[in-house]
This record gives sequence, C-alpha cells and structure tokens, in this order.
Amino acid sequence: MNQYTLKNKIFQVAIKKAGAELCSFKSLKTDIEYLWKADPEVWPAHAPNLFPIIGCLKEGSFLYQGKEYACPKHGFIRKNKNISLLEKTENSLSFGLKYDADTLKVYPFKFEFQIKFILEGNKLTVVHKVVNHGDNSMLFSLGGHPGFTCPIHDEEEYSDYYLEFDKPETAPTWEVLENGLIGRETRPAFDGPRKIKLHPQIFNKDALVFKNLNSSKVSLKSKRSNQVISMQFDDFPYLGIWAKPNSPYVCIEPWLGIADSEDSNRDFTEKEGVLSLEPKKIFSASYCIIINEFKK
Repeated sequence: MNQYTLKNKIFQVAIKKAGAELCSFKSLKTDIEYLWKADPEVWPAHAPNLFPIIGCLKEGSFLYQGKEYACPKHGFIRKNKNISLLEKTENSLSFGLKYDADTLKVYPFKFEFQIKFILEGNKLTVVHKVVNHGDNSMLFSLGGHPGFTCPIHDEEEYSDYYLEFDKPETAPTWEVLENGLIGRETRPAFDGPRKIKLHPQIFNKDALVFKNLNSSKVSLKSKRSNQVISMQFDDFPYLGIWAKPNSPYVCIEPWLGIADSEDSNRDFTEKEGVLSLEPKKIFSASYCIIINEFKK
C-alpha cells in the first residue's frame, strides 16, 4: 500500500508510506480538507518529516571527525521510499527507518527513526522516536513541516487569517538569507502581544523563524469563520512559519534544531540546536495538531 488511513466519527487522516508523510486531515462532518493539497505548481508537499537536520547546511554539508557529509536540506526522511510500516492499530500508525550503507554516506550515525500518528477525537498526535544503535553519541535534529489550507473557504481572503499564540510574545523573527542560512539580523513579527496577521506578502523574505518563544501552542484562526487549527509543540524550542509568497496555505513547523547560520563553522558538534543522544539510548518528542469546528 502507498497510503494508510485512520478514521473516527469526526475526522479521517491519511499518511503516505513514502516519507511517512501526513497527506490528509479531513473533517467527516463538514467535508473540509484542512491539510494543504500539495499542488506541484506551488509547493508539492503536505507535511514532510525532517531528520536528521533542519533546513540548509552551510556549503551544503557538515564536518564531523575530520570528514565532510553532504546531507540534503531537511534531511533524508521526507520522500524516503524505504520507510516501513511498523504497526497499525485502530487509532494509530507507526513507521520506521533504520540506518544503512546509503545513509551512512551522508550521516555517519547508526540511527533508527520512528514516527507514530495517533488520532484521538479532533487531535492528531505525532510522536517521534530516535534510537542510537551506535557506540558513540549521535548528533541530530528533527521537526515537522505541516502545511494547512489557508484560506479554508472560497469567500475568504488570506488576510482574514491570523496566528494566535497562547502566551504574550516579544520574540523577533530571524532573517533567512537567499541561500537558506540564518542571518544576523532580526525584525519584529508580532502585531500584538499574541498575534501575527497573515497577508499575501508576509513571506516575501522567506520563513518567520523563532527561537525561545514563551508559547507552546499557536492557533490558525479567521475573522470570518469558526474553524481553528492549533499546533501544540511543548517539546520543540524552535518554530518556523512559512509558505511560498502569495500562496493559499501556511506551514506551522515545530523544530528541534535550525538551519545553519551564515557564521557557522560547519562543525556538526557545534551546530546550533543540535541534540546529542548517548549510545543505545532512545529520544522521544511529540507535537499535536488539534482542529476545532465551532458552530456559528
């Protein structure tokens, strides 16, 4: 099978085997598809899984123990066709990928990556598990990249939507350079203590990139309709907000890690946000997507 589904009385979700990518989050009550449709003319993805790096590497590679490794942007899980279905239950699907000769060429660690999707009512929990099968500490980052349809309704405009955070925020967004690296400059992003208003030009300078937010939850809301898409990201200290400029979707991206900065020395052991996992240990981190369809 190329695609698997989970379903309850409220929602149905679908996950592609390739990349273990969430590709649908649909209401069975309203028939609304909340996940971006992966239009190849705009952005041909739904919700890629990012591992073992986030974003771009300076000069396209990192240095580790005297060797250079050309790991692709956002890692090699997304679109990976070697991912296996590990388990399917009534409300969950689990997938996994283990290191092999090909991965060791671009990432020198004996990893095992697992991802589990759990559908409970109106909440989808995405659980990441990383196992270090090696004899040395393993360095990695991981994250999510789900895109959501915006606007949801034909009569709405992109500018009807805004992002509302659960706590007051003053964090700036860090500039993203043309080469995808994180620059030195920051700029204000919030239109109030908790709100970022969307508009067609908001991503003209690429993603909004946040470090050390106070919030662990952000919601996509509209001034003209009552659906609310929320992302709960307690385990993730970085957050990206992105879309192609003037496109009808928005990605809310919880990250454990970040793209290289323009000042990076490319040493993987010193990479900002990189995590270290001891030999034979297991790491776990989760985020949740919650959809509320309130009555008018």
